[in-house]
Amino acid sequence: VSAVVSAAMARDPLERPSAAALGEAIRQAQRRQGFSVDEMAIHVAETAREHQDHKPATRGWRPPVAAKSRGVGGLPVDLTSFVDRRTELVEVRNLLSSVPVVTLTGIGGVGKTRLALRAAATARRDFPEGVWLVELAHVSDPSLLVNVVAAALGLRDPARPLPEVVVEFLSTRQMLLVLDNCEQLVAAVAELVESWVRACPHLRILATSREPLNIAGEAVLQVSPLTVPDPDRTPSLHGLPRYDAVTLFTDRARALVSGFELSEENKSAVVGICARLDGLPLAIELAAARVRAMSPEQILQRLNDRYALLTRGSRTAPTRQQTLRWCVDWSYQLCTPAERRLWARLSVFAGGFELDAAEQICGTDLAPEDPLDVLSSLVDKSILVRDESDGVVRFRMLETVRDYGRQKLREFGEDQRVRRRHRDWYQQLALAAEAGWISDRQPYWTARLEREQPNLRDALECCLAEDTDEAAEAGLRTASALSLFWNFRGLHGEGRRWIDRVLAHPHAQSIPDRVNTLHSGTVLAATQGDLESAAALVEQAHALAEQAPAPMTQALATYAEGVLALYSGDLARASSLLERAIAVFSSNRQGYLYVVVSAMLGQLHALRGDTERAIEYHERVLSITEACGESLFRSISLLGKGFAVWQQGRPERAQELLEQALRVNRRIRSPFAAAVSIEFLAWTVGSDGDAERAAVLMGAAAELSRFVGSVASFVPGSSHYHDQCDRSARAALGAHRFGVAVRHGRAMGMDEAVAYALREQPIDTARAPDLGAALTKRERQVAALIAQGLTNKQIAAKLVISPRTADGHVEHILTKLGFTSRAQIAAWVAADAERQSH
Repeated sequence: VSAVVSAAMARDPLERPSAAALGEAIRQAQRRQGFSVDEMAIHVAETAREHQDHKPATRGWRPPVAAKSRGVGGLPVDLTSFVDRRTELVEVRNLLSSVPVVTLTGIGGVGKTRLALRAAATARRDFPEGVWLVELAHVSDPSLLVNVVAAALGLRDPARPLPEVVVEFLSTRQMLLVLDNCEQLVAAVAELVESWVRACPHLRILATSREPLNIAGEAVLQVSPLTVPDPDRTPSLHGLPRYDAVTLFTDRARALVSGFELSEENKSAVVGICARLDGLPLAIELAAARVRAMSPEQILQRLNDRYALLTRGSRTAPTRQQTLRWCVDWSYQLCTPAERRLWARLSVFAGGFELDAAEQICGTDLAPEDPLDVLSSLVDKSILVRDESDGVVRFRMLETVRDYGRQKLREFGEDQRVRRRHRDWYQQLALAAEAGWISDRQPYWTARLEREQPNLRDALECCLAEDTDEAAEAGLRTASALSLFWNFRGLHGEGRRWIDRVLAHPHAQSIPDRVNTLHSGTVLAATQGDLESAAALVEQAHALAEQAPAPMTQALATYAEGVLALYSGDLARASSLLERAIAVFSSNRQGYLYVVVSAMLGQLHALRGDTERAIEYHERVLSITEACGESLFRSISLLGKGFAVWQQGRPERAQELLEQALRVNRRIRSPFAAAVSIEFLAWTVGSDGDAERAAVLMGAAAELSRFVGSVASFVPGSSHYHDQCDRSARAALGAHRFGVAVRHGRAMGMDEAVAYALREQPIDTARAPDLGAALTKRERQVAALIAQGLTNKQIAAKLVISPRTADGHVEHILTKLGFTSRAQIAAWVAADAERQSH
């Protein structure tokens, strides 16, 4: 109905249906959906009013908690116009309202991803808990599937299996998950999605794949090419915009050549191009990229010539697949030899790349051509897509174009050589990040490794695929160098899998590299609570260190054993072992090993009650990190020192240090450092008598801990402090007020929680009466139903109003109360009820 009313209100008379067609469409919708006459009248009136005002009702998307805490994720911003596909968008939205899984299928280049993203964006108002994108194009290992999903959602918990954490997160949320490019993992995706559908009643999945998932509850929508006019019966100039293929060609051409417009002179050529390319979006975009050098008539002529030649190819392939191949091949032929060679080499990258990687891996022998000039030319010709975010420029290829490049790379005989270059370059990147971690470039390295994860995975796969000593050693060094990043990001499970695989390589015999990797694996396993596996790794490390005794090798084995003792609860033994290890690491006080173990010893001594030694170690770390501008371990030692000072009975000084830790952490944005600082701060303010503030802080820390693991898992032996704070705050506030305060904390994202902890954004959990006074009677009814856990659709049914009206009420409530989530509304309702009762 929305689509029909939208058409009825179109400014272009040619776009408008007749009154009879509009009435028939409404009657059909009423019969199919079972709408009452009143509901239909309300819906049509609201839609018409929106179009008359030219201000469609929109709802700001609020991402899931993971996005709020990490500041990443969500749907990408469209940088180019989206061609309508009105019918498909309406169909996707209708299907999402009735089935748990919708899969968009079709050949490569037909526009499945773009349609899915636009459909997801338009459906945001239907999913109060958010719309989230998981890109799978660069994932080939089924065992990494859950890790990639969890990473996209910002989930992590070292103490529990990751699949369990993901299901628990999804099971309580009314959200839409977009799984893009599932074809290379279709069996694994099908199994995972089916398990989610059974456990998560409010979850909706929108998948794109070249083949269906073939699971229960799935609706499959075949994505067709864009509409094209009949080239033998070209419509009038005013009628051409109704054809999406023509609109796409015109939009892309206009973006490249200022002033390009459809005209009586070129319309036949444009129609011919779109028809020859069967309306395939990728093919049309590649053809439109040629307008810088050719007229539409010249482009059509080249296409005609190419078709005449390539019809002698495989006659058994589907016509559109032949067409797409022809178009890509034609674009390849129009490239210079240097451009063709670079296109082939750049196909080695997964998930995109940056200029330095392209120049070093692919452009070293393109002389006399400048690699930057050749790369820029490939961008101009739409072979490469340029993306820019936060001041960083990256390039990527569409998968069809990348597949073509790989074929050409094999034909050139350069496949193995370029893959090795790629492997070695990313090994050096990981080692450089490890060496530069304790520096002011730490934020750069964390962000760079985050962006390069697909390439780092490919580099590790290359190490494992080659049966040589060189490849095995590269695998060991890359994996151990990445362990810091895996720990920082909470990717413990993925890190352990890579470490297990590189250690199992038959040529992984280098003792120093092997011990270093074993120590990294021990830390990851112990953090996850798998002490049995950690003990086995420690045993291997000691055995190797005895075979080839060297101070550093023995110190790494001792460090690994100390970590195992710490997580086993043997604090005295852990202290002794780590003291021995740090004596060796002290030869390089700027190195991460010395800093990490110093911070660990500081926390360990605090837990043992030796606060003076604890403070001494933390001050060592602070001296080093402040001098070089490092952020993460400076924040960790500030919070560790604050904990020790609090144990000494100085809560005010402790709070100053914990707040300073939060300010320093804003530069690196570590959810772990934020969670621990806020948790420690809760203990200090609780012991100082501010029970309500302690409860809010504990709620905020608990929500952040959902994505990094509990504080107890990172600070063994500290759980009794949390329990004590919980009991005292609950006793002071009473169960109801305590629950309201905790819910307020849980409703915060990381930025909001940090602002509250720093008293920059105070929250009164009782809320002043004038806040609620701004709500109408109906808005108060809606707020009460939100507090009961009802969705917008359920609220609409309960109050006998349209879903659109319910959406509007919820949006008004959020705006008037200054909130950003439904959880905050629920907490406000509870607090307001308690206030009224007094």
